[in-house]
Amino acid sequence: MGQYRLQRLGEQLREEIATMLMTGQIKDPRVSGFLSINRVEVAGDLAYAKVYVSSFMDDNSVKLGVKGLQNAAGYIQSTIAKKLSIYKFPKLTFIADFSMKEGYKMVQTLKELEKQDEENEQKS
Repeated sequence: MGQYRLQRLGEQLREEIATMLMTGQIKDPRVSGFLSINRVEVAGDLAYAKVYVSSFMDDNSVKLGVKGLQNAAGYIQSTIAKKLSIYKFPKLTFIADFSMKEGYKMVQTLKELEKQDEENEQKS
C-alpha cells in the first residue's frame, strides 16, 4: 500500500478513535475524555497500527488510560471496521506518548530563560 494511503488511513483512524473518546463510546472507567490521540502509524501490510495517546494529566492517569484503551481495542477495531471499507483492518496497539507534555515544559523553560536574559540586560 502506498505511503500516502497509509498516512490517510492513519489520520482516518485517529479521527474515529478521537470521536469515540469524546462521545464516551468507550465505557472503561480508566479511559478519560481528556486523552488525545496524537497520531496513528499503520504498518505497510495493514497488520498493525500504533496509536499514540497523550494528555496533560499526570503520567499515571495516561498509563491507566492506555491500559483501558488496550483492553477495549477489540471493540474499537470492530466499531471502526464497520464504518471503513478496507480489506484488512489493522490490530491496534495503544502507546503512551509524553512528547507533547515534554515539549510544553521545554517551551516554558525557554520562556523563563528569555525572561532571565532580559532582566540581566536591564540590570547591566
